[in-house]
Amino acid sequence: MKKWGIGWWKTITGLHFESRVSFEQALLKINWYSIQKNTYVFFRGEKIAEIYQKHWLYKNLLEPNKIDYKKLISKKLLPDNAIYVISKWILYIIEIKYQEVAGSVDEKLQTCDFKKKQYQRLLEPLKLSVEYCYVLSERFMKPEYKDVLNYIQAVWCKYFFGDLPLDYLWLPTPNNNE
Repeated sequence: MKKWGIGWWKTITGLHFESRVSFEQALLKINWYSIQKNTYVFFRGEKIAEIYQKHWLYKNLLEPNKIDYKKLISKKLLPDNAIYVISKWILYIIEIKYQEVAGSVDEKLQTCDFKKKQYQRLLEPLKLSVEYCYVLSERFMKPEYKDVLNYIQAVWCKYFFGDLPLDYLWLPTPNNNE
């Protein structure tokens, strides 16, 4: 098993996704987390991160910092989910791809390198690092996806199947005895 290629955390150390589960819904299933104003993530009362989806990234992160995306990239990128981990100065772009049959998602997986570089250009004024990952349905474990999954890793992006480990995101986990 590849550490960053298979969703091997299944308990409170990871976020479990299904086809209709949002990042916030997955995070709120862990008792120690709360979210305020659909954006601010708290762990045991301490603000540790901010969540952005689609246009929220621009409205709640870039615009308040007076960043005009049109001066940095030619087309607006709309992430499924983005989480800014405050203590690490990292913005994680999390794309959730669930699909039952072959289709357009197959080709979208091949765009991670380009999109990661675009996000890096977009966030450079804020001095934020960018990490890009996919949370995939089990369908993408089929042998015909081996090449694209290898490519994702080769360009320093990540993928997980169904679960997103909290420690990949540098988010705290409660002690196991709690």
